[in-house]
Amino acid sequence: MGHARSYISIDILRRVLQNYFNYEVFYCMNITDIDDKIIKRARQNYLYEQYQSKNLAVSKILEDLESALKPFVVKLEKEEDPDKKALYVKIKAKVEKALAEVKAGQEDGQSRERLYVDGKDVLCDWLDKTHGSEVTDNSIFAKLPQFFEEDYHKDMESLNVLPADVLTRVSEYVPEIVEYIKKIINNGFGYESNGSVYFNTSAFDAAEGHSYAKIVPEAYGDKAALNEGEGELSVSAERQEEKKNPTDFALWKASKPGEPSWESPWGMGRPGWHIECSVMASSIQGESLDIHTGGFDLRFPHHDNELAQAEAYYDNDHWVRYFLHAGHLTIEGCKMSKSLKNFITIKDALKKHTARQLRLLFLLHQWKDTLDYGENSMEIAIRYEKMVNEFFLNVKNLLRTTPGTGIAAFEKWGDEDVQLNQKYLQTKDSVHEALCDNVNTRTALELLRELIGEVNIYMASARSTDRTPNRMILKNIATYITLLFKVFGAIETDEEIGFPQSSSQSVNVEETVMPFLTAFAQFREDVRNISREQKATELLKLCDQLRDDVLPNLGVRLEDGISPPTIKLVDRETLMKEREEKLKKEELKRLEKEKKKQEMEAKLAQEKIPPWELFKKETDKYSQFDDKGLPTHDAEGKELSKGQIKKLTKLYEKQEKTYNKHMGTTGSEGGS
Repeated sequence: MGHARSYISIDILRRVLQNYFNYEVFYCMNITDIDDKIIKRARQNYLYEQYQSKNLAVSKILEDLESALKPFVVKLEKEEDPDKKALYVKIKAKVEKALAEVKAGQEDGQSRERLYVDGKDVLCDWLDKTHGSEVTDNSIFAKLPQFFEEDYHKDMESLNVLPADVLTRVSEYVPEIVEYIKKIINNGFGYESNGSVYFNTSAFDAAEGHSYAKIVPEAYGDKAALNEGEGELSVSAERQEEKKNPTDFALWKASKPGEPSWESPWGMGRPGWHIECSVMASSIQGESLDIHTGGFDLRFPHHDNELAQAEAYYDNDHWVRYFLHAGHLTIEGCKMSKSLKNFITIKDALKKHTARQLRLLFLLHQWKDTLDYGENSMEIAIRYEKMVNEFFLNVKNLLRTTPGTGIAAFEKWGDEDVQLNQKYLQTKDSVHEALCDNVNTRTALELLRELIGEVNIYMASARSTDRTPNRMILKNIATYITLLFKVFGAIETDEEIGFPQSSSQSVNVEETVMPFLTAFAQFREDVRNISREQKATELLKLCDQLRDDVLPNLGVRLEDGISPPTIKLVDRETLMKEREEKLKKEELKRLEKEKKKQEMEAKLAQEKIPPWELFKKETDKYSQFDDKGLPTHDAEGKELSKGQIKKLTKLYEKQEKTYNKHMGTTGSEGGS
């Protein structure tokens, strides 16, 4: 979902530029399938699979896991990041528990699998350190990014994200990268050192017409960020000594044993991360891009380095005209990180919510701001979807049940019609202003909410005065809102009005079945009217069951109250959830009613108790009573204190008043 934050947000921006402002958009997407993280992960996966395939004895796995845990503990102790340290502590505890339980014989029969699963993180680190240099087949490093690229395309299709016009992969552009680096060296901004090539940030920053770290100037010299950009396989002390300046970064990395490599004038090696994007984008888009997008955390050093390299290559100061950085995504207020294993996959999110609901969540936030993903924020998006959908269904029902052509389709406009039309036109202007203001979809959706609210008031007023609403105004509003949601990517099909029932349907279900449903609904209405006149309650009950139980299961909502009844085609799952919620509310109402009834019965039963009988049944507390029925001794025969008798007397007097009031008398009826 962290990646979805960027991809959905950028997709919305792209659609608005292309389909609302009518810009010609050519979208190039880079896939960096060669970088330090991929190399390490691919190597670890391969070594782990090889280790499992050996089918080692449990005693050997125990021995290896204990050996692997020692350097992991050292790594844990050195870690300064509190979040990573907390994760490492959990991993260590899980491994120690598995070791202890397997040794104690508590995992017989499943010991091997338990050690593999619980010890995977620790084993992978250890195997990589001890055997990583032995991995030499480049195809091993290609397998992992190919798997995730395929997975990415499936996720994007599920989210209705438009595919790129062109997609580039680093593994297919190594020759172009080598030529690009050669020109940067020739222009005086790169140098070879020990088989690697580095970008000379000082020379670039000092050159006329150039400046380094243009996007985030204050980050110039940020060692931690620079090291993160170089990659964990490329930040050794030896590599740092190869640089002329601490801020210089790798254009080409001399490959070490266990890393993929390609031929170059500087020896066998691989591209640096930053140069990959500059070369691929330049090869497609040329010496200048209008817009470069990405996540907020890529601003420095990645995008700043991309910019510096390309401007060094082209000797210009405008390789990118505008950078658009999507905001962060948090989960229930917490930072999301794949490395910290705190993340939700797109597939997991789509199991709980639809692609439209997720997109509405993004639309309800500014694309550049932090977005918090959680139950509360999703509930807001779901409520918004329901409000808009109900509006569409109400308008479509009106359009079906009122004349669309001829004289009857055009009636004189009243004051309410004029006011609603003015609100509609004002909203269009305001939405346009919002989209012109940095594509402010949040404000645009709030304006649509206000307009729909005005429509609802208008339609309610028309019903209360038995007046037919102006179908042309409502059709114009519904068509406009539908068009906007198509622009935003929330509607995929060619519906004239409203959300489609299903993105996969090949025919217009509404047009096909609505004539039959209309005839059926009218027949039911006639049966209800006759049943009311003849007081045929069983027939009325059957009509209600049809409305409440049968039709929702078929994806049909039938609303009584006005004649003819309102028919709405709604997603079956939505109706089932609504029915479930309704039944829950009815059950809670019934339980509350039952509770009040029981409380009332208990109160009446209490009122009927004569005061002289109030304490006599409490034999576990009292053993003797006076002539009024007041206790004098406790259950053990001990005389009650004055304080206790005083409290009991108050209770007696209170019950006496209650009893007399209940019996309709004012005096005592005597004790026993």
